[in-house]
Order: sequence, then structure tokens, then C-alpha cells
Amino acid sequence: MTVEVKSTLVSAVRVAADKAGMVLQSVSTGSDFHGEPTTIFRLGLSNQPDRSLQLELSHTFDFDKPHLLPDMTAHLAGEAKRLRNPRPECYVTLAGLPIAFGKFQWPFHRSTSGADTYIVHGEMRLADGGTNDLHAKVAASVTVTFAEIVPAMEQPYAETFVYNAIRKTVDLGQLEFLKSGNRQPVPVTTRFYSRWQKKFVFTDTNDDERLAYLLRKVYWLSGILGDGNPIWIADPRDAQYLNTTENDLIRMASHEAGEGLMALDGEFAAATPALMAHAEKYQADLQAALNFTKPQFNESMRAGQANM
Repeated sequence: MTVEVKSTLVSAVRVAADKAGMVLQSVSTGSDFHGEPTTIFRLGLSNQPDRSLQLELSHTFDFDKPHLLPDMTAHLAGEAKRLRNPRPECYVTLAGLPIAFGKFQWPFHRSTSGADTYIVHGEMRLADGGTNDLHAKVAASVTVTFAEIVPAMEQPYAETFVYNAIRKTVDLGQLEFLKSGNRQPVPVTTRFYSRWQKKFVFTDTNDDERLAYLLRKVYWLSGILGDGNPIWIADPRDAQYLNTTENDLIRMASHEAGEGLMALDGEFAAATPALMAHAEKYQADLQAALNFTKPQFNESMRAGQANM
């Protein structure tokens, strides 16, 4: 069956892309989890056409609410800056795990198990520059009631909080990195949302924790995965994840730049040799964080020393 792409949807996405400094490269049709048609947009940077991303929306989606188009524009503006990263799909957890998100099957689909939830499937891989192929297949779920606070159950309005919910679930040791395995659940519940503040809250951090996070991010994404090229350190996704602001992240990065641990240029920072000299520490942090995500056998029990 041939599905005709809605011209109004294409026009609206083109307008949002233009305002965000991106170009619409192509439009095609796809299908969602239940086989319903979707519209797939390929968007790129105007000055770097080889850097692009995919945006997939329900075929029936419409910008029928006043805030939907501005929110889409804001999403694409963030994506335009993120695309300047050497590895735009990569992030870091608070404990120091470099991860890459991919294979997300947008938009959300209703659960097939009878539960009153929306589900999106995706994958997270350990991105430490090695070849171990450790990953976690995930199924992020949102209740129908919780979905009422989301502008639309579509990729540009949900991707940020879904990625951060996955990072938070890793922080809690509730997702395991494997070479193979079934999908692991990531419940996106009201515990991640403050109705009083009307915003998502994942982790309360202080300046010391945010500074440590920024250094880990620059070490991994610039120094290890990016060949020393700069990365965006004023990412609103990180600000939401750490419960802070983009301006605060820049302020703290400026402090570390003064210490010689990163080279700062506006909202972008690159690893310095002084930072890369701490490789042993960051590798140890990675191993400790990885161990925390998987069951560890108690050696005292193996030796019969446990008091049962």
C-alpha cells in the first residue's frame, strides 16, 4: 500500500529545520511497531551536509497545538549543535560510563501485553572505544496518565527524557550490559517528574559532581572517541539529567579550562593532554560503574565464610 506523505507535515518540519539552522535532506515513509505508517525525515547541517540525523513521526501527526512547532524548533536547534560532536549519539553517565544510543523505534506504541502504557524500544551500547560489544536492549515505558504531561508522544518531545531515564536507570544499577540478551525495562514514572516545578528531575547534583561529570564527558567524548575534537558541553539534555542549567555547565567548564584540563571555545570544549593524563582514573571509574550494573558473585560465599 502506497502512503502519501502529508505536505503540511513536511512544510512544518522544513520551517522548524530552517529556524534551527538545519536543512531537510529527504523525506520517506516507514512503519511503526504495529505496522502503521510513519514519515521519516533526514535532516543535516547546512555547512556540513554529511552530518545528519533521522527524525521519525507518526504519519497522522499534526502541529495542532500552539507550542508544538516551537518545541520542535528548539529540539532541532539542540540537535544541530549536538551534530557538531564527533560522536553525536554518545553520552556519559554520572558514574563515568560512555554510552551510545541507537536503533530507537519511534514513535511510542501502545503495549501489546494489555498494560496501560506507551512503549519505545531502543538500544544502548558501551562506547569506550573498544570492541567488547557490550550493550543493553531497552524498552522504555510511560503510563497513559504520565503521558498527559508530554506535549506529544513523538520523538522530538520525548527523546530527551527517555535518554535521561535510561541513564538514571544505569546509575541505579538496574540495567546490565551484555553481549546478547532480552529487552530490559526502563519505567519512566512520576518519580522523574516534579509536578510542582513542572519539569523532569533525575538527579540532584552539586558543583563537585557536575565538575566531575564534565571532565568525564570531555575525556571520553572528546579525548577517546573524538580524537581531541571539541564537544558541546552546554547540552540541555545534560542540564536536565544533572538538574542544573546550560549556563551553569559553561561556568563550571570555564573553571576547569582555567585549570588546563580542557580547552574551552564558547559552548564547546576539547580534552587537553593534562586531562588525558588521568586515563587510569577514568578507566577505573568505567570498570567500577560497569561492575555496579551487573550481579557480582560474593567471593566469601564461594569460600564458605558467609554466615547463612
